[in-house]
Amino acid sequence: MRHIQGKMYLLGAFSLAGTSVITGYILAMKLSNFMITAVSLGIMLVCLLPFYGTKTIRTIHILTKSDWIMILFQAIFGIFLFRTFLLFGVKLTSTVEAGILTGTTPAITSLLAFFFLKEHFSGTTALGISCTVVGIILLQGINILSAQFSAQHVLGNVLIICAAASESTFNIISRRHKARTWDESAVQLHPMVQTLLVSAIAFILSIILALCEHPLASMSVLGCKEWFALVWYGLVVTALAFVFFYEGVKRCDAYTTAAFSGMIPLTSMLLSLLLLKEKIECAQWVGGLLIILSMALIGRRKAIVKATP
Repeated sequence: MRHIQGKMYLLGAFSLAGTSVITGYILAMKLSNFMITAVSLGIMLVCLLPFYGTKTIRTIHILTKSDWIMILFQAIFGIFLFRTFLLFGVKLTSTVEAGILTGTTPAITSLLAFFFLKEHFSGTTALGISCTVVGIILLQGINILSAQFSAQHVLGNVLIICAAASESTFNIISRRHKARTWDESAVQLHPMVQTLLVSAIAFILSIILALCEHPLASMSVLGCKEWFALVWYGLVVTALAFVFFYEGVKRCDAYTTAAFSGMIPLTSMLLSLLLLKEKIECAQWVGGLLIILSMALIGRRKAIVKATP
């Protein structure tokens, strides 16, 4: 039952994270990269600190040095670097190349889990991860045999790979911390408190750079649609999705987390169909089915394999 609950949490987390594509599409027209991150996180902090501020302060007093290091790394890799690399990378490469490279996240997560967490890697798991990667590639509408990488897009492609690696590192850091907190003497972080602490650090990093991007001028042209997108980006894409993720990662192994990360492009595709009226090709539907198949394959793992601290 615990493992099933974990998979449901991960399903919710990565499905909500997938809505960030539509949200980013709306916001990118009016705001710079660091402003999108800083303002959305600021809204989230202002809205949630009145409810969880006291609990957060009490938690801060009992955090150990290793807890702070984990929170700092989660903020750097899970929010700041991931969004920075992705937003800058897509401006310097083609959508075809970016689509291929973002599909490396599950594979990178799996490799990191194998080498650093020493989690068991079965044949079914390998097949499931492979289905996820191929499914993500097909979701981008890519002809794998004819896809070519341009030398002009080297920097953009490197940034996209860095974004995928940042997301994977965040997944592994979270999994390793949850493995360590199975020790009853370790600090048990409330998911919302952990989300607030991670977001606060990412907010500080983002606002420093956002202040160099003429923030008042860009904020003055925002309409109701953009403000709603910022609220959604902060409260749903960040806060709620992170809470679901933290609840899921402590119940599932890193390979399950890797497979469910395929819900991000799948959700993005479905929202593009419903909201942007974009045409979806047959290959993209096949890609979606492969992602669902990958989750079913990895879901056959009955026991949670603990990572070596």
